[in-house]
Amino acid sequence: MRTLWQRFNRQAKLCLWVITLIGVIAAIPLGFIRVEMEHSSDTVEYVFDYRDLEEIANYQLDFTKYMDEQLASLKAAGVNSMSLYESSLKDLMQSGRLVYYSEKEMATLKGEVLDTNVNHTYVLFSSEQAATEISPIIKREFERQGVNVTEYEYKGKSGLIIDEAVNAATLKTLDFDPMTIDKLISMGFNIVARFSDRIQPFDVNWGAEQLARLNEHGVTRIIFDGTKVKGATDQAELKSLTQYAALLEKYNIGVSIIENLKAPQEGLDKLAYGTNYNIVRVYSLSPDDSFTMTAEGMTDRFLLAAKDRNIRIFFLNVGIKSNGNTGVLESSVEKLVNELAGEEGVIAQLNAEGYTSGIAKAFTYENPAWVKYLRMIVVLGAIAIITLLISTFIPGSQLIVFLLGLIGSAGLYVLNSSLLEQGLALGAAISGPTLGVIWIMNRIYARTIGERRMVGGNEWTLGGTTPIHDGSLEQHKWIFPDIAATRRLGLALNWFVVGTCITLCSVPLVFGLLHNITYRLVIEQFRGVSALHIGPIVLVAIYVFLYQGNGAKGVLSRLWNILVKPITLLWIVIALVLAAIGLYYLSRTGNSGQVPAIELIVRRWLESTVGVRPRFKEFMIGHPPMLLGLFLALRYRSAWLLIIIGTLGQLTMVSTFTHIHSPLLISVIRTGLGLGVGIIFGLILIGIWIVLEGVWRKWVWPPIRQRLEL
Repeated sequence: MRTLWQRFNRQAKLCLWVITLIGVIAAIPLGFIRVEMEHSSDTVEYVFDYRDLEEIANYQLDFTKYMDEQLASLKAAGVNSMSLYESSLKDLMQSGRLVYYSEKEMATLKGEVLDTNVNHTYVLFSSEQAATEISPIIKREFERQGVNVTEYEYKGKSGLIIDEAVNAATLKTLDFDPMTIDKLISMGFNIVARFSDRIQPFDVNWGAEQLARLNEHGVTRIIFDGTKVKGATDQAELKSLTQYAALLEKYNIGVSIIENLKAPQEGLDKLAYGTNYNIVRVYSLSPDDSFTMTAEGMTDRFLLAAKDRNIRIFFLNVGIKSNGNTGVLESSVEKLVNELAGEEGVIAQLNAEGYTSGIAKAFTYENPAWVKYLRMIVVLGAIAIITLLISTFIPGSQLIVFLLGLIGSAGLYVLNSSLLEQGLALGAAISGPTLGVIWIMNRIYARTIGERRMVGGNEWTLGGTTPIHDGSLEQHKWIFPDIAATRRLGLALNWFVVGTCITLCSVPLVFGLLHNITYRLVIEQFRGVSALHIGPIVLVAIYVFLYQGNGAKGVLSRLWNILVKPITLLWIVIALVLAAIGLYYLSRTGNSGQVPAIELIVRRWLESTVGVRPRFKEFMIGHPPMLLGLFLALRYRSAWLLIIIGTLGQLTMVSTFTHIHSPLLISVIRTGLGLGVGIIFGLILIGIWIVLEGVWRKWVWPPIRQRLEL
């Protein structure tokens, strides 16, 4: 009966691997669709914050002259577009369209006694054109909110009296300044509108009028300002996002998603869905960076954003600050213009890399009907590989775990399909590297047991000369029988390649499960980055210390033996060192991870030399220790620690493909380069070890042995 059960488990394991491989194959066409989409838009747009320029111009002697000169310089440098915000009384005064006064200020201006029974806001326009074009904007919004507005004139200047205190009046959000729009368009700039959700309540008719006017001016893109998109506040009551998405679709105006916000803008996901994902990702250059970054640094950052993160809009901010040493105000506008312009400037460099300057367009997104059937097969493959991992630690559980996985996945799909995708993607991402390294460890164990038996009993040689009696392998032997270096190298390379192939089975499953435009646009993200970066290492360590050799048999006894061992000072030191390494390792994980300066230098060199930089954690920290560990593990048991550390390289390969916003081909090239460079560095380490081992055997060990014999 036991033999029958073992045979069934072996057959079940084989079936699970077959299902896994079928899932891997099913995911490959999804990869081709993704690559085609990622090549559908290579145009990048440089958008300058017009409000920043106005704020700086207000510190200049001649506001109008300064604005005209800087706008012309920015256009000549290659800036395509200007971002224009919805206006307010403050904005309109800053741009020179009007001046507003409180009740007290107007009384002082007129030389009259203040009337404490009223508290109006007085607006005077700077010109008749401003009065003609701006007055309707002010009237429309205040009257829409129930605030009375009347015509007014003071010393020949047209104006308005708003029946509201100045502090409240200046908080109102008004429509876009038509005079500024006309001026920017006449200078050749495209307009990128910046909407907020501050105009309440949402008015679909007013929204339609706004978008119709913007459409007439050639506006094709919106970047939302604040924490909410337009219509988000009233979605529950008015279904405002649904209505606004329909309007955007009608006027062919797309939206944008800003990278690295602390939290996604509320309602953006619904607008993206409603506009059929007519959405472009935006990178924002901060005012501080506009002061400090060099043209080379800005080029590197922009190129990395365009190539690795599918960024298609670069939003340029500038600032002004006082210099206490020179006693003058300094702005970063001129510096930014110099860095953008010229044959060696940022824009020319990105053009040379294939990212031409123009109007950013959304990626073409199409999903044939057969995609959903392939994704169902990928789901089965993910469940199968997760089952294989679980059954490694719980032998004989294959059938039960697989059936539970099917039932649970079906239920989760009904409740939350996104959670199902992300959960299976995380499970598959952890399973591949773990199974790959466990396979390697089992091969090492089988080979060293065989070599030990060939030597006979518990005796083998150190350096091929002196017999050593060290007890059984189960008592954690430090030295195995001597094997020729060439043979160890061949086995190490062979096992490394096979283990890597097992690891890479996770890759198609991950990008197949996350085959959705929402992940590519970072509306949704792969969850569990920290779990992926620590899970395989922990699981491999558990397997080595508790399962190696006898499987699940005697796990509790081996665990008890470890727990009852006396804790020495050495153990404490090792634990502290490992904890420090772990904390540093986790601090590097994710978008906010910190890296040392030397690594940044290496990254830039690789980027400029190779074009695509491999992951540092692969070719320096992961693959070389793995190869060296495989080479040494056939002789020294303690070398298995290097293999556990080398698991980092295996899991990082999979982690690369969890960055769904990065182009798939870039991830493939990056992983291939990491493997190639990592193998080279690993072979160099092995060569150094062989030399040192030869020196030990020829010159260091003989004198020590003679003294021991005496």
